[in-house]
Amino acid sequence: MARFKLTIEYDGTPFCGWQRQADRMSVQQALEEAIARFSGETVTTQAAGRTDAGVHALGQVAHFDLAKDWDPFRVREALNYHLKAYPVVVVEAEAVPETFEARFSATARHYEYRILNRRAPAAIERNQVWHVPVSLDAQRMHEAAQLILGKHDFSTFRSSECQANSPIRTLDVFEVAGDDEVIAITASARSFLHHQVRSMVGSLKLVGEGKWSPADFRAALDAADRKRCGAMAPAAGLFLTGVDYP
Repeated sequence: MARFKLTIEYDGTPFCGWQRQADRMSVQQALEEAIARFSGETVTTQAAGRTDAGVHALGQVAHFDLAKDWDPFRVREALNYHLKAYPVVVVEAEAVPETFEARFSATARHYEYRILNRRAPAAIERNQVWHVPVSLDAQRMHEAAQLILGKHDFSTFRSSECQANSPIRTLDVFEVAGDDEVIAITASARSFLHHQVRSMVGSLKLVGEGKWSPADFRAALDAADRKRCGAMAPAAGLFLTGVDYP
């Protein structure tokens, strides 16, 4: 048995998310069908993060097992050939020990959220940014973001459908940087709750608009109440940019 680690890039726009669903195409299904076409084997892939519908990835990681010990270069090339119908690319394929798991071996996950902050909407990147026509104060947003770093109960920024056993997470990085038109929000943690990044970004927008103060943002976190969360940011602006391993 041979185990392979894939680093994957994809545009999440046409997919129902990473995870297989009965009635819509997912990234997982597209990948597993490509694996079956080149190897003749039916496999189940495991990803580092189950991205939602419309969420993109620049550095998603997945693993799977094959009975035959293929050359990783051939695995990558064959998968990219069979994935040509979809906006999915295998950037790298590696042979890894059987103890490696894309999800449970990860020590950190990194996300970036992109806001287009101008009056005119996006043309080329319309499915890859959140268009906010009202002027936002990126520095004020960054100030607020620093107030929730560390280990907290993130129930306020947790989806009601979240299946995690605990709302306690440690947020290691949460930064906001912007120029005249684009605001980039980066977040890093060992793991995130369902919809956590999009929920935090949606509330940060209220700070950027001047509707909330940075203290209000922190107070929303401390309330540990989903009702205190601002409107969740749309999926289109979110990218899984990378996953760290020991």
